[in-house]
Amino acid sequence: MKKRILWMSLACLIGNLTIQAEKRITVPVGAGDITQQLQAALDEAHTYAGEPVVIQLQKGDYHLSRSTSTKRIYYISNTTSEQENPDQTKHIGLWLKGLKEVTIDGGGARLVTHGEMTTFVIDSCERITLRNFTVTAADPTVPEMTVEEVGNNYMNVRIHPQSHYEIKNGKFAFVGDSWRLDGGIAQYYDSERDITWRGWSPLPSLKRAVELEPGLLRFEYEKKPQAIAGQIFQMRDGIRDEACGLIQYSKDIIIEDAHFAFLGNFGLVGQMSENITYRRVRFEPEKESGRTCAGFADFVQMSGCKGKIQLEQCRFVGAHDDPINIHGTHLSVRKWIAPNQVLVRYMHPQTYGFQSFLPGNEVDFIDAHTLLPVETTHVEKAEMQTPREILVTLTENMPEAIRNQTELVVENVSYTPEVVVRDCYFARIPSRGLLVTTRRPVLVENNTFFRMQMHGLLIADDARSWFESGMVRDVTIRGNHFIECAEPVINIAPENDQNAGPVHRNIRIENNRFELIGIPAISAKSVEGLKITNNLFQERKATTLEQLITTIDCTQVEIENNRQEVKQ
Repeated sequence: MKKRILWMSLACLIGNLTIQAEKRITVPVGAGDITQQLQAALDEAHTYAGEPVVIQLQKGDYHLSRSTSTKRIYYISNTTSEQENPDQTKHIGLWLKGLKEVTIDGGGARLVTHGEMTTFVIDSCERITLRNFTVTAADPTVPEMTVEEVGNNYMNVRIHPQSHYEIKNGKFAFVGDSWRLDGGIAQYYDSERDITWRGWSPLPSLKRAVELEPGLLRFEYEKKPQAIAGQIFQMRDGIRDEACGLIQYSKDIIIEDAHFAFLGNFGLVGQMSENITYRRVRFEPEKESGRTCAGFADFVQMSGCKGKIQLEQCRFVGAHDDPINIHGTHLSVRKWIAPNQVLVRYMHPQTYGFQSFLPGNEVDFIDAHTLLPVETTHVEKAEMQTPREILVTLTENMPEAIRNQTELVVENVSYTPEVVVRDCYFARIPSRGLLVTTRRPVLVENNTFFRMQMHGLLIADDARSWFESGMVRDVTIRGNHFIECAEPVINIAPENDQNAGPVHRNIRIENNRFELIGIPAISAKSVEGLKITNNLFQERKATTLEQLITTIDCTQVEIENNRQEVKQ
């Protein structure tokens, strides 16, 4: 009995020491702009020099303003080119720089952005957790309107209450804090089918706008508008000059029990980071808002990361592009300075400016046409010459045959992650549900893909278009439900234009359910070790298994125990 009491006393003492060791900074809800108070809390967390710190928010609205945000230059993968956006300054609401052991607990808070801005940046940090909050916008940069009536040369539209506008001499524009939209691109939401799709934009050809009553407008055109009553238009400018969040050169980052109700002007980007977890995160509009769009473009973009990327029990509803894209980057070999020194270049206009190689990293030189590696080595040092070009010094001299080879690209092998996407839901997506290209193990399990307007899942790899690497070596796709996605539902499509051997290897597609609207269900190119087993294909009309599953340049293919049903 005395021993039990002693152990209980020690446990209480240890518990008290743990509570005392954790620093807590409380930021109360306040009226008006609270950007600087939140940043002051992060600055205070720096003073604890890596001791565990909780920044505690409260239930209520915390307003973040572009005008009082932290201004820093950040180059973010898959965003904008120099021509689209010459100034890469980001307007940052929460700037986490060089922090360790920090948790931001929202306590049910809503972070409300005002103006185009980057909600948070996590730069050179370790063991950061963000949880229990909602991110939304007072002036979403994807305004919405509902078509109420369509005539021969006009339509009447109801502007969403969160979408502010102005009309001057018949000229119409959506307006926000620091932004304006009078053209751009659009997609529409079909409430009957619960889908979104890219289509005609109602603003570029608009001749005149007339306000019939506040919020109800008549748009006049030269000809009949391409719209039907009940359609909801979502509009944007297409320039990704900010991101919702950036995780860069950081490690062990967790985002959990969070709700991203609007992500403008891009999604959450991880680049050159290790171990990122999204757990029970919702990417979708707030139900009470009446909005149908939550994302200006992608929701989650992981570019050149390592360790483990996990997305579990998340919802991805209402994006303007791919919900999840996980890839590396192929940089083009431009010039050999010495046998162990090479100048490489970012090629795609929307990706450049950040250091992709660190000392000790393993790299592959890859043929841009076959997408196969021709030499492997390591980095001694890497120096940015310009935002586009990096001078890489290698640990050994490269053979002359390699140095003389044209159209080579280089991939950072060290920064390729293991990936788990499990128990997630995807809907209202105009493009693909999930893109993943990494040579580490990939598990895509127990997800639901509802009416993707392109592939449910794409495994690509290219070195001449988007330059998104790379090869896959171990992929398991099992227990998923694909509901009326465009065909092929699963598309394995490396962009090699010369077949010198398989680009991808060891892909298993098993125990999935496909509710099909067309064929094929699965298309695979350049795979060694393709196993498609125990899947259920529900079709609208009977087809053969050969029509459902197509392969090109694949070897060691096993297709067994799959079932077909005709479902009316």
